[in-house]
Order: sequence, then C-alpha cells, then structure tokens
Amino acid sequence: MAQKIVTLYIDDLTGEEAQEAATHTFSLDGVSYEIDLGPDSYEQMLQAFGPFIKASRKVGRTRKSRQASASSRDDSAAIRAWAKDAGYEVSNRGRVPAEVREAYTKAH
Repeated sequence: MAQKIVTLYIDDLTGEEAQEAATHTFSLDGVSYEIDLGPDSYEQMLQAFGPFIKASRKVGRTRKSRQASASSRDDSAAIRAWAKDAGYEVSNRGRVPAEVREAYTKAH
C-alpha cells in the first residue's frame, strides 16, 4: 500500500493556502503568541503594529528563548531527515507537520 502525505501551509489570518507562510511570534502582556502568515498578511501585521513598535522600548530576548529556538531548528532538521527516510513527504522549509513530529517521537 502506498501512502502520500500532503502538507498544506495555511495563513492563520486569511485561512487560505500560502506556500510561503512562516511562523511568527510576538508577546503581549506577558503572553507569547505564534501565528502562521503568508507574506501579505505578515506585512499587514507589521503595518498594524508599526506605530506601537516605534513608540516602544526594546527589552531584548532572553537567553532561554534563543536556545529553545536553535534547539527547535536542530530538532526540525533531524525530524525532516528521519521523515524522508521513513517515506513521509516533508518540505525543506516551514513547520514540520504535527503528525510527522508525533511519528518521529514514537519511533525514538
């Protein structure tokens, strides 16, 4: 039996398929958020946040978040390599689908 897994990247704002969608993070009142946006939606978010960003102060990133981000990229690379060897169809960029991450976790 053959299996084909198709990964669709969806813009969280428009609900439309967006091949170039990327995950963006932001924080507000101590709560961190993640959103997947295509280039047009990301530009729309930047324009909306623009006046507030210009009037704000940067507080920098914590060391922990940088380590988590680097670790996440390393994990994604390992998961992609495993998934390709295991017959999953995964993109070289973007978010690794949850079902692929789960299969990787179960296999390791």
